[in-house]
Amino acid sequence: MQVMPMISDHDLIARYVDGDEQSFEVLLHRYKAKIYTSIYLFVKDQALAEDIFQEVFIKIIDTLRKGKYNHEGKFVQWAMRIAYNMCVDYHRRNKRRSHISPTEEFDIFEVLRLSDDGPDTEIMRSEMHTRIRRLVDSLPPEQREVVILRHYADMSFKEIASLTRVSINTALGRMRYALINIRKMMAERDVVLQ
Repeated sequence: MQVMPMISDHDLIARYVDGDEQSFEVLLHRYKAKIYTSIYLFVKDQALAEDIFQEVFIKIIDTLRKGKYNHEGKFVQWAMRIAYNMCVDYHRRNKRRSHISPTEEFDIFEVLRLSDDGPDTEIMRSEMHTRIRRLVDSLPPEQREVVILRHYADMSFKEIASLTRVSINTALGRMRYALINIRKMMAERDVVLQ
């Protein structure tokens, strides 16, 4: 695959629509980890996450080929919305609420890129991530969802509100209460994040 690092998502999409399949591969490579991880966090099942991930990209390809993609938003946020909606649809079909948390098989912090620090820095960072993960796991589902979408998926509160179909104030409120609850749990459990 030819490397096209400086080409914008918009240009890659235009090239793909014009018949350059390789441009879509570059686009897929850019966002694969982020989109797959978000799906996995919602469904907590590797095989199901892979199936939904494939459905997401099939839908994206179909939309692009039909010329129905509008360039107003960013590609990754549009793709994340499709992924989120497919996860919600899955949960509705199975009549259960999405519950987001890492499992023994998967940890959100494993996908974050870490710098090449020394072994003791790496151990301290790992311990801190474990403590944070436990605190986030203890949050109510709506608060946990907002924390993950904001801090992992790098989504704005406006995007989170739109994605989760709540008002911006509700999304902000959930984040506020999540932070209050995390601070309270840290005090109760005497957790120090250093």
